[in-house]
Amino acid sequence: MQTDLLQEARRQAEICNACRYCEGYCSVFPALHRERAFSDGDLTQLANLCHNCRGCYYACQYTAPHEFDLNLPKALAEVRQDSWKAHAWPRVFADLFDRSGVLMAAGLVLGFALIFVLAQAMQPESSEGFYAYMSHGLMVAIFAPAFLLPLAAIAVSLRGYWRTVGGGTLRLGDVWRAMRSAGRMKNLEGGHGDGCNFEDEDRFTHARRHFHQAVLYGFLLCFASTASGTLMHYLLGWEAPYGLFSLPKLLGLPGGVLLCIGTAGLAALKLKADPQLGAPAAWGGEMAFILLLFIVSATGLLLFAATGTQMVGWLLPLHLGAVLTFFLLTPYSKMAHGFYRLAALAREEATKSTRQAQSAS
Repeated sequence: MQTDLLQEARRQAEICNACRYCEGYCSVFPALHRERAFSDGDLTQLANLCHNCRGCYYACQYTAPHEFDLNLPKALAEVRQDSWKAHAWPRVFADLFDRSGVLMAAGLVLGFALIFVLAQAMQPESSEGFYAYMSHGLMVAIFAPAFLLPLAAIAVSLRGYWRTVGGGTLRLGDVWRAMRSAGRMKNLEGGHGDGCNFEDEDRFTHARRHFHQAVLYGFLLCFASTASGTLMHYLLGWEAPYGLFSLPKLLGLPGGVLLCIGTAGLAALKLKADPQLGAPAAWGGEMAFILLLFIVSATGLLLFAATGTQMVGWLLPLHLGAVLTFFLLTPYSKMAHGFYRLAALAREEATKSTRQAQSAS
């Protein structure tokens, strides 16, 4: 990881540790105030605990033009972004996505869409629904490795992160509490429960928290839709296409709507927010990820609406190209932050459990 980023984050963390004004704002400050000195691993852990709500910056009396020139959200965002790149495997793809995220995502979506258009020439002679345009076997052959290989890359990355932050053995209770915190987006509630001021220093709002929740639960519903369709196909022998009131549709349609709302909302907030309170160099890559996830959900909904029309022949390659791009870029885009943040929350819960046990004994 870059030494200059860690040194600047260490300088600011030491000043914050002496001040302690922001102690109740989020999980970062209790973790920060437990320490007297900060190793590189400590700073990496703090950076991945930070949700960049920016409340601490707007409340701070030591921001510019004060000589301390504190900007903790930016310092932690840059360490966090660098930690994802440092642990990404293979790293070269993370660097490339950071530099040219929008161009890279757009090129892959269009390139894969063109390949799927050409693949329709091999369409089966007698099938229904989407499989009338592309065979089930071809989809499985493409998407199974495209799903599993990125998961393997993320596992390698998280192993490196866990070693860096000094993570030990996790208890089931620690993981459960971390998942509850992530599900509630607890660290976006603000120090007093009024929300955060990501967009504007004078405005406390839960908008960012709610849009994040829409993305999270929309994604989980879409994943559950795909999983249920897979089980119905292979275990029960019920082949697609599925009706409106089938489990895949009942899960996938609201999931797609939530994803569209959440990603559109996050993109709008990101355009209004000050880029200098995050990692400015990563702004393009972050926006590319949000837009990619929006395209995945929007084309999926359009594809459902177009069922039975000639538009399916054009929308299906575009949707599949977007989904394939999303899968392949997951370890190197901001999608990885969900895995790292859950790991950071679990690490924090484990630390608190250990300290409570030591105090009790």
